[in-house]
Amino acid sequence: MPGLLQDHVAVVTGGGSGIGEAIAVGYAREGARVAVLDVDGDAAANTASTIAAQSGKAIALALDVSQREACFAAAKEVAHQLGAVSILVNNAGINRRNPVAADADVFFKDWQDIMAVNLTGMLNVTQAFLPALRDSKGRIVNIGSIQSFVHVRTPNSAAYTTSKHGVLGFTKALAAELGKDGVRVNAIGPGLIETPINAQVRAARPELVQVFLDHTPLGRAGKPDDIVGPAVFLASDMSSYVTGTIVMADGGYRTI
Repeated sequence: MPGLLQDHVAVVTGGGSGIGEAIAVGYAREGARVAVLDVDGDAAANTASTIAAQSGKAIALALDVSQREACFAAAKEVAHQLGAVSILVNNAGINRRNPVAADADVFFKDWQDIMAVNLTGMLNVTQAFLPALRDSKGRIVNIGSIQSFVHVRTPNSAAYTTSKHGVLGFTKALAAELGKDGVRVNAIGPGLIETPINAQVRAARPELVQVFLDHTPLGRAGKPDDIVGPAVFLASDMSSYVTGTIVMADGGYRTI
């Protein structure tokens, strides 16, 4: 029986681990041919191998989304190897936790690096694949956060919080602009998801994890697979009249 994404070509940035890996594997399971892009080329290759082992079709490319020319080169290579892209997932992101009031130079470096990946990188990739997405009346899924709305109950993440507010703003603006072209643009807002990006913090500061859990009605942290369902929904025809919104996958965090 055909999957929900049969005959689609999907690009997933940050697809070498965590949420991006889970989405890439989930899309392939639904019939999409998947381009796994990650700054860590070996990690991207591992995800592609996982997909191939499940009889899916995937390629892997090393890509630093902050490098604009490399993004356009990647778009050409994906088209050459897989065909016209119809789904783009902007998942690549980084986080660092330093307070604004700490060393000014340290925080400014963090700010620049976070914005270069989380915001400018999203723009670079989107513009690189936009002609193909317009031609295919495609779908863009941006990965935001609960911090797209709130500065959660942990200090020292002003740069990351600002970047994720920007993801939501970009999603809404792009949806308004591209609706006439038949391109739908949405976002997903994960809560605390157990991924490599936060593994060190989770191990070193269990009390911080508890702060999140105490504020989450479902009472648990999420897994990368918890984001796959929303990502498939937003990329499939099931959401054909959905654009410019964010689907929260946060265990109910914002309800309290």
